[in-house]
Amino acid sequence: MPEGLRILETLGARELLGPEDCSPIQGIRYVEEDGGTVTGRLPGGGGLGVRRTALSSALAAVAERSGAEIRWGTTVTSFARGKESIELQTSAGELRGRILVAADGLLSPLRTGAGLDGPVEGAGRFGLRQHFRIPPWSPFVEVHLSPGVEAFVTPAGASRIGVAFLWERAGVEGPVSFEALLGRFPALAGKLAGARPDSAARGAGPLAHSVRSRISDRLVLVGDAAGYVDAITGEGISMALVSAEMLGSLLPSVLERGASRRALEPYERAASREFLRYALVCRSVLALARRPRVRRQVLGILRRAPGLLDRVLALALA
Repeated sequence: MPEGLRILETLGARELLGPEDCSPIQGIRYVEEDGGTVTGRLPGGGGLGVRRTALSSALAAVAERSGAEIRWGTTVTSFARGKESIELQTSAGELRGRILVAADGLLSPLRTGAGLDGPVEGAGRFGLRQHFRIPPWSPFVEVHLSPGVEAFVTPAGASRIGVAFLWERAGVEGPVSFEALLGRFPALAGKLAGARPDSAARGAGPLAHSVRSRISDRLVLVGDAAGYVDAITGEGISMALVSAEMLGSLLPSVLERGASRRALEPYERAASREFLRYALVCRSVLALARRPRVRRQVLGILRRAPGLLDRVLALALA
């Protein structure tokens, strides 16, 4: 999304992403069951559809250029906090530092180990994605709608698109496979006919995770590890970059004050505000996805008022 793209440009990571690995995104297009569409443009210069492996490589290059030491394939097995430092036991030996930034994803074992998991309510939602070698047919992220399932088509390079499905456990009966979910979207399946897969189908879930807190003595949660609602608004990477930028600006002061929970409270407050904004937007979109009749009414209003969805997106992403 635009704010995440701004941070990528500030870091110098955007310039490392070539046209084969990313595509500019102008906005979002909703495609209803009957083929009707509603289109909204993203604010600012728009967003970016990017293959995750390419993004990780670009960020790693920037980190190494900045002096970071990266230990690929290393697993953290446990950690212990001391008065002056935090010690990690890993598959590559012991590491010691003044603070541990846990950015280890949706299921975050570090969050669980620190006892920071919160309660999760509501139906379990899941996601499944795969890439295909085919030139993007639109500069918009297409959201195809079907009862119980949404399909997202994202440009991810000059000759690549990503296709992702999101659904609730109760909304899909029987075994789940990429082919079975694609079969719910005949028009989309027709466009993909003959396209060569460019990755294996991979899934995740349940998607929703909450936290009791994002901070503890000498430990702080960032990105999906710091709480997650759903992928339906596509803000996950941008949220991670925004929260990392917040933490980066605060770290000198935090470390000066011993990286205590109290020292980290400004990050907790700032990250909570950002998460609440994201959660409000996300839960509102989820509420529409779960109510097809209301969703069709809302999309009908948006279709009859050109430019209204543009303003809604600008407000949601402000």
